[in-house]
Amino acid sequence: MDSAGFTPNHAFSGFSVNDIAAAKQFYGGTLGLKVADGPMGILELHLPGGARVIMYPKPDHEPATFTVLNFAVDDVETAVDQLNGRGVQTKIYNNPDLPTDEKGIMRGNGPDIAWFKDPAGNILSVLKE
Repeated sequence: MDSAGFTPNHAFSGFSVNDIAAAKQFYGGTLGLKVADGPMGILELHLPGGARVIMYPKPDHEPATFTVLNFAVDDVETAVDQLNGRGVQTKIYNNPDLPTDEKGIMRGNGPDIAWFKDPAGNILSVLKE
């Protein structure tokens, strides 16, 4: 047994989308994040703080039913106003288990958080950290 253990050089996450061009426009244009074309048709999303996420095309893509990416912000209400101003809908839940206000912000049940979807239907959030 190797006593050194598991020693990766770095780590990153990934998720699928059904339309790379729409994802590139949404993440790079609408959200204003750094997006780069990667090998084999993937997109590399460079996140604040230095993390990297890849998005890969999948013809039979099914949107994640859980939050795939969380954006920590100083003020959720301001972030929601900015997202709504860019055409992003944050009121995506009408569920008593996720009680959100008219802007889609859940308050007082953990950190303030609002969810929204990318063009492929994957769930993202802005939250107070």
